[in-house]
Amino acid sequence: MKILGIETSCDETAASVVTDDARGEARILSNVVLSQLDEHRPYGGVVPEIAARSHLDHIDRIVEEAMSEANVDFSELDAVAATGGPGLIGGVIVGVMTAKAIALTHNLPFVAVNHLEGHALTVRLNEQVDFPYLLLLVSGGHCQLLAVEGIGKYKRLGTTIDDALGEAFDKSAKLLGLGYPGGPHVEKAALKATNPDRFKLPSPMKGKPGCDFSFSGLKTAVRQAAEALPPGPFKEEDLNDLCAAFQTAAADSLVNRCKNAIKMFKQDYPGGNTLVVAGGVAANQAIRSRLTELCNKEKMQMVAPPLKLCTDNGAMIAWAGLEAFKAGQRDDLSFAPRPRWPLDPDAPKAAYAGGKKA
Repeated sequence: MKILGIETSCDETAASVVTDDARGEARILSNVVLSQLDEHRPYGGVVPEIAARSHLDHIDRIVEEAMSEANVDFSELDAVAATGGPGLIGGVIVGVMTAKAIALTHNLPFVAVNHLEGHALTVRLNEQVDFPYLLLLVSGGHCQLLAVEGIGKYKRLGTTIDDALGEAFDKSAKLLGLGYPGGPHVEKAALKATNPDRFKLPSPMKGKPGCDFSFSGLKTAVRQAAEALPPGPFKEEDLNDLCAAFQTAAADSLVNRCKNAIKMFKQDYPGGNTLVVAGGVAANQAIRSRLTELCNKEKMQMVAPPLKLCTDNGAMIAWAGLEAFKAGQRDDLSFAPRPRWPLDPDAPKAAYAGGKKA
């Protein structure tokens, strides 16, 4: 089975062809990603209008490159999948309409993929991970803990009540003048810290019951610490130590929240023994290390996708589309792109959380 996947939910224009063999094992035939970092860097974040126009300018070429790299003709595809949401609606529309046009022209089934499910299932591209498993989905727009029961079956255990951790990385990096995207810059600076314990920053929600997250207070603490430094340009050693403190506080919070989630997960799913960490922040090596330590203590297996598949890409959409297609999902061409699309629609809305994080 061969599936073309298209991803345009934020600032990557991506397309990929993924196949599986008779045993269900996946193989990525192509994975083309065009980043818009240079276009958004002057603004310190993603500008939706710029993102949508860039997707429109490049999507046809990216799809063509993915098909050429895979050495596959449209007639050889079994279906075409695209991110149907959640995300920046202008970009989502571009990807969905492109996929619909391909499906209509070549008489192919169309599969609308939840972007979050793309992240949730990515690990199954490279690892034999069986359902159910516990998922920590942590990115620029989302921070959630979910029990993954199967394709399209999710139970939310916790979510952010304000900001996502990836956003906190970006905003803190921007405050410190480190550039965009913030995550890699903060991680690089933290590695060079000479006194990582110098700044005492709070670990939000640590010690509280439940699995919800909060990161707005951590951003405020970074700003206050930066303002307390001597006036003038930041010294490199100050930046490095402050980044290390931020990263440690964030990791402490994640570990504490995941520890509570593991306890809840084991009660509801005695056979489950895997924590999957997915999303852009899953590329952070310090956070991976801390979560691996937690899983070792809790007798859980910690699994994360390869670094190149942590950030948005077409392969995760193609694979999620393939898994959904095999499970019987087909979407009508009247499908409407969705700016918001929770994995667990029955979960109560979190207090103070925006719709993108619900």
